Amino acid sequence: MEKILEKEGFICDMDGVIYHGNRILDGVHEFVTWLIENNKKFVFLTNSPEKTPHELSMKLERMGLSVSADHFYTSAMATAEFLHTQAPGCTAYVIGEAALSKALYDQHIYMNDVNPDYVVVGETRTYCFEKIEKAIALVNNGAKLIGANPDTVGVTEKGIMPATGCLMAPIEIATGKKAYFVGKPNPLMIRHGLRKLGCHSADIAFIGDRMDTDIISGIESNVDTVLVLSGVTAREDIDSFPYRPKYVLNGVGDLLKGLKQS
Repeated sequence: MEKILEKEGFICDMDGVIYHGNRILDGVHEFVTWLIENNKKFVFLTNSPEKTPHELSMKLERMGLSVSADHFYTSAMATAEFLHTQAPGCTAYVIGEAALSKALYDQHIYMNDVNPDYVVVGETRTYCFEKIEKAIALVNNGAKLIGANPDTVGVTEKGIMPATGCLMAPIEIATGKKAYFVGKPNPLMIRHGLRKLGCHSADIAFIGDRMDTDIISGIESNVDTVLVLSGVTAREDIDSFPYRPKYVLNGVGDLLKGLKQS
């Protein structure tokens, strides 16, 4: 436990680590307070491209946790940074929510539904056949296919909902083209988080609740991984994977137990 607490910085997944839906998980208030009081660098990382950092900050504020917008990094932001480094000033046709479009605009990537360089897909509740048809035509005309994340489903208060991987599938099948997915488990997300914190990989811990996205991306980024069992992965699931997290905790509240003992 002491080795985790000595880290200079922390990258934390959100859903399943910080909250479930609109409920803050046990020990999170105390953990975030400790991060701030001890001048730890930290960033909350999410594979969801649906909300801006400001909206995520407001969501936590409504749940009684005050964290400024500069502590958030989303797959929409990672996607925009990736495209900016690949082709500065490029254009895109976007299937996604306003936060994804804003992240692209912030990197000077502008909307184009005639002859874009990229078709970019993220979670959205306005998915329709017309948009699929348009995306297929543009990809067949030469646009490259990019996904904000590869998640096939997401868990909401209403139950299971289709995520970017599902929305991408008909476009991939119809065009025969495979998308490049920027979000976790792509280690790009962690590397962007490291750059945002200004930390070396040896000096941070990555806390996540999913073996298939969080832990593998942490391992591939050469950072110490902390699996919390407060989200998707149960303890008995760990042996189903050919890799292991460095640490396993019931939740971030377990870190506070270490604090109280030290």
